[in-house]
Amino acid sequence: MTETKSRAGGGLPRAQGPEADVDVTAAMVGFLKEFNGFQGEVKQALQQQEERLTMLNAKTMTYARPALSAQAEVEVPHQKAFNAYLRSGDDDGLRGLVLEGKALSTSVAADGGYLIDPQTADRIRSMLTSTSSLRSIANVVTVDASNFDVLIDRSEVGSGWATEAGPQAETSTPTIERISIRLHELSAMPKASQRLLDDSAFDVEGWLAGKIATRFIRAESAAFINGDGVDKPKGILLPAKVPNATWTWGSIGYVASGAASDFPATNAADTIVNLVYSLGADYRANASFVMNSKTAGAVRKMKDADGRFMWADSMQAAQPALLMGYPVLICEDMPDIAANAHAIAFGDFMAGYTIAERPDLRVLRDPFSAKPHVLFYANKRVGGDITDYAAIKLLKFAVS
Repeated sequence: MTETKSRAGGGLPRAQGPEADVDVTAAMVGFLKEFNGFQGEVKQALQQQEERLTMLNAKTMTYARPALSAQAEVEVPHQKAFNAYLRSGDDDGLRGLVLEGKALSTSVAADGGYLIDPQTADRIRSMLTSTSSLRSIANVVTVDASNFDVLIDRSEVGSGWATEAGPQAETSTPTIERISIRLHELSAMPKASQRLLDDSAFDVEGWLAGKIATRFIRAESAAFINGDGVDKPKGILLPAKVPNATWTWGSIGYVASGAASDFPATNAADTIVNLVYSLGADYRANASFVMNSKTAGAVRKMKDADGRFMWADSMQAAQPALLMGYPVLICEDMPDIAANAHAIAFGDFMAGYTIAERPDLRVLRDPFSAKPHVLFYANKRVGGDITDYAAIKLLKFAVS
């Protein structure tokens, strides 16, 4: 037999026979020893890595290092400066604050005063939107001027049938009208004692936002319904009300309930049906009811000819109830059911009513006029008016 030798971990021998089998076994044992050694080194390296991560974790927890943020907190300097201004009147931080031009979050007016910081302004705006105001269903635009003009095209191009060789008659030309919405100043002036402001635990920004929002909510909601246009927006009930059969542009058409001061004793549901179908089909697709709580209580009891309730509560959170499939906005500034009262409005308010406002909210601090209290004078500019008289109809409680 030819002698063959194999070192540990080397290649397999080529010879055949019993000696070759012994050499193969020795080679395999050597390979497994080297593999086990390599496996041990890998386990040791992983253990060392885990120990390093554990040590870094312990150091971070010991010193309570804050977590890294993926977004820079650009509003923090302004918030601190604005808070210092509210508490003590120190405006050095606001005057020395440099912000990007696109932010438009603070400025110094020629007559003094500062624009409220973005967090507080957003808080007030959300509170206004979530309340029972026409704002939630109307067309809301932000402007930088003192007026907002809406162009209305309420006419159509004329047409006619023509023959191949006959003369073509001239048709009517459409006309465009302009409705100008003037912005009016809405203000609030809450106060707080200086001692209360000195207390670091007192959330002065939250308090200020709540007081201003409550004041603005009440004033805006009332003006959007009953405003006369004198230093306030024009409400939806301001224009002349005429029977829907004789409606013309510039007035609001109404449907009579058929009873002097209430719904008729029989077929009361027909009154709501008549109101719905007094509105054009194009407007009904996005229409809503507007009424106060007392009127809603009376309407909710109505049933159709088959005994089914016309009112349906929404099964989803924050969604309005439905009347004949249309959402209902409960606005307490609408009049109660009474003789000759226009207690229910129905229409496409996104097309029919426009609210124009400036995006800024200005705050002035006055520590002198009401000592030892500090007055905060906040104001914004807002306006509103009907922009499509055909998009809104009213229900009048009268025989005709």
